Amino acid sequence: MEPLASPKIDPTAFVAPTAQIHGAVTIAARCVVMFGVVARAEEDRISVGTESNLQDLVVLHADAGVPCTIGARVTVGHAAVVHGATIGDHCLVGIRAVALNGSELGEGAWLAAGSLLPEGKKIPPWTLAVGTPARPVRELTEEERRRQREGVDAYLRFAEVYRRLLDPGP
Repeated sequence: MEPLASPKIDPTAFVAPTAQIHGAVTIAARCVVMFGVVARAEEDRISVGTESNLQDLVVLHADAGVPCTIGARVTVGHAAVVHGATIGDHCLVGIRAVALNGSELGEGAWLAAGSLLPEGKKIPPWTLAVGTPARPVRELTEEERRRQREGVDAYLRFAEVYRRLLDPGP
């Protein structure tokens, strides 16, 4: 087996000390990678877009021919798994939700907590998908869209808090 590629992590990203990032992983500017996150890209690439946050215990993985792509300003909730899926900009992947190979969340879509997005399933933009298997149930409200934006902004603030806590300086 060939050696793994080296991750590319933007210097403005916050990566918690217990996160594990290995292989062809790209973490963009101002991303927030919290405690216990695992991103493993042995066979294909993983990319995480600008200002996205991966909350505690998230797992990202990519199989050969099936990259894992997280768009910009995305929230991936605690203990969620994104395995070879494409998550569009401004999406929310709920706590313990799972998105499998070849599945897609369109821009701004939400995958509800505990839901399973099966292989190859596509969810339209700005839609709430719920269940196992996940099915689109309705369009997101303006209030929900606002809450998602605020959640991303909150994690950008949390990153600064933890950056100071973990490296208080002189």
